[in-house]
Amino acid sequence: MPLDAMSDESDEALLMRYAAGDQAAAQALTLRLTPRVYAHACRMLGIPAEAEDVTQEALMRLWRIAPEWRRGEAQVTTWLFRVVANLCTDRLRRARGVALEAIPEPEDGQASAAEQMQEQSRAAALQAALARLPDRQRQAVILRHIEGLSNPQIAEIMEIGVEAVESLTARGKRALAADLAGKREELGYTDD
Repeated sequence: MPLDAMSDESDEALLMRYAAGDQAAAQALTLRLTPRVYAHACRMLGIPAEAEDVTQEALMRLWRIAPEWRRGEAQVTTWLFRVVANLCTDRLRRARGVALEAIPEPEDGQASAAEQMQEQSRAAALQAALARLPDRQRQAVILRHIEGLSNPQIAEIMEIGVEAVESLTARGKRALAADLAGKREELGYTDD
C-alpha cells in the first residue's frame, strides 16, 4: 500500500501492521512520529545531537515492542513520549554537574540576521530557564505548553494524577515567568 494511503490510519493500526511484517507501515509511522519525538527530546535536553540519539533509541524500542503491543491499552504517542521522557531524564541525571549548552540551530527562512539572532537569544533563554526547572516540572511544562498535550495525556505519560500535572505545570510556568521577567528588554519584548 502506498504511503499516502496510510495517512488516515491510526498510529496503533500502523504499528500492528508493522508487527505483521508490513515495512511500509513502519516507514509511514516513522515519518509521522519522528519530528514530534525529536522536538520533544530536543526541548528536554537542549542538545540536538543528544536528541537525535534519544529519538532513534525511542523508535527502536517501539519497533521491538510492536509484536507484543496490546491494542487499546495505551496510545502509541503516549507510550513513545513516556519512553523519550525517561531516556532524557536518564541522560540529564548522568550529566549532572556538567553544564548543558543550549545552542539552537540556525533556522532557514526569510528572517534577517538580526531577527534570527533575536529568536536564537529567546530560544536559548527559554531553554536555559527550562533547564533550571526541576525535571518533573520541565517535563510537564514541555508536554503541555510546547507539545500541546492534554493534562490527562500528560498524567498517563508521567504516571501521575491530573491534579499533579496541573500543579507541576502551574509551578513550572510561575518559575519560568520569574526567571525570565528581568530579561524582557534584553530579549526584545516591549510593552508597546
